Amino acid sequence: MSQFKSAEEAAAAGKYVRRVRSFVKREGRLTKGQAAAIERQWPQLGLALEQGLLNFETVFNNSNAVTLEIGFGMGHSLVEMAKNAPEQNFIGIEVHEPGVGACLMAAEDAGVTNLRLFNDDAVEVLEQCIADESLQQVQIFFPDPWHKKRHHKRRLIQPEFVAHLCKKLKPNGVIHLATDWENYAEHMLEVLSGEPRLSNLSTAGDFIPRPEERPKTKFEQRGETKGHGVWDLKFQKAK
Repeated sequence: MSQFKSAEEAAAAGKYVRRVRSFVKREGRLTKGQAAAIERQWPQLGLALEQGLLNFETVFNNSNAVTLEIGFGMGHSLVEMAKNAPEQNFIGIEVHEPGVGACLMAAEDAGVTNLRLFNDDAVEVLEQCIADESLQQVQIFFPDPWHKKRHHKRRLIQPEFVAHLCKKLKPNGVIHLATDWENYAEHMLEVLSGEPRLSNLSTAGDFIPRPEERPKTKFEQRGETKGHGVWDLKFQKAK
């Protein structure tokens, strides 16, 4: 934001400005397997901010639709989705390097080639590397709920951020969110419902059953045995 005097001035120029970070970067230690996977796989599957605005056809050598996942954790569900949908392309963003290493290990084991990864801040990736109206889907699964009320301002899903995601979606593109915190689910529903370019794909006007294409995580399975709920939302951008 260096060329702007204030956040308001940047917003007026069409730039998304994050006022509060939604994550705390905790640098865990890489395992030997994760470090080796990064060394082997990053030249083929890694992307960086320095590459600037991406041409997806050049990145993937095809014109298939692209899904972007923000905060993929250890990457197991992202790799499974990429393996199950070879006719699509996937880009994952994760700030924690051990997660990137684990994802690359899983990708190598699965033999997927339709996946690329950023080890960067999603806000910066969206601003610098993702063209407007280029994504078929954005998915964010189980983001940090920041459950204490005084920390709610740190939640990733905020009106300004959703508006920025909408800019990156193609017409008819989809935002898919999932959370296991009911209060955050209600917040997500309120924010997405307030974005005029989006319409809820739930026939009931609230949440949807878990779509088959979203793999159930081990954490989610454990939670279900304890009676914990999970809420999925899908909203579609207008044509």
